[in-house]
Amino acid sequence: MLFEDPDGTRLLYDPGRTVAGADDPRLGKIDVILVSHMHGDHVGDKHIAKEGTETCADTSFPVNSLPNTNAVNIALAKDAKIITGSEMPKFFENKLKALGGDPKNSELVRFGGSRMIGGVTITTVPAVHSNGISGHMIGGELGELLNASGLTAYAGPPTGYVVTFSNGLVVYLSGDTGITAEQETVVKDHYKANLVVINIGDTFTTGPAEAAWVVNKLIKPAAVIVSHANQPSTQGGVVIEGTRTAAFIEASKIPVHVPLSGMTMTFNKQAKCLSGC
Repeated sequence: MLFEDPDGTRLLYDPGRTVAGADDPRLGKIDVILVSHMHGDHVGDKHIAKEGTETCADTSFPVNSLPNTNAVNIALAKDAKIITGSEMPKFFENKLKALGGDPKNSELVRFGGSRMIGGVTITTVPAVHSNGISGHMIGGELGELLNASGLTAYAGPPTGYVVTFSNGLVVYLSGDTGITAEQETVVKDHYKANLVVINIGDTFTTGPAEAAWVVNKLIKPAAVIVSHANQPSTQGGVVIEGTRTAAFIEASKIPVHVPLSGMTMTFNKQAKCLSGC
């Protein structure tokens, strides 16, 4: 997902595999890349060759981004900052440096801290998930040893993000997570997030029922954008019956907006959708 502040600051969230590298024409200017954790489908171990040529049902990822990752390649080409928490910034710093980029473009924001880019304030919040760095991303002898032993390198706890835009809109990006107490105490009570982007893929993250409980009982935002369903969820712009997305919409007491490829949604300070929804 891409987010654009009224002042023009643009943030790319978990570029993963469905951004066709740094040359993807949908990207345009990118100021910040947010990576919730180091799994290949979020940081981008491989990616599509070209936008718009496949569907969610049969997507292939023929372009190998390793050991750099899609996120690093995009940051390098766009001179964008990668803002992460935990132990992830050093990894991105070393990758950028090795490729001739500016290692200072990898910035750390730990839990409780924040960083302002343009008019946008970014902080990390806890998530419950795993966060190992694959040996294929590390490369060399160490990477080979990790792969041979079936281990990953420690990258600290995964994160979600709270992003406060210059118009006052506060957005919680869940990343891959289960249910956490911080979704109420930190995300709702402290940061007062009024728009939630929540992953509902089940097995690897909250499923539709769990995600609906989070928004209904813990965060209670004004609006929700559903994400990471791990299956085709729409056809012709209409939600498919029997999908996780349909189940989440049914269970949510909060207005749910379904993101469609190439469509832009506009929200005001109160998280009321003004267009594209």
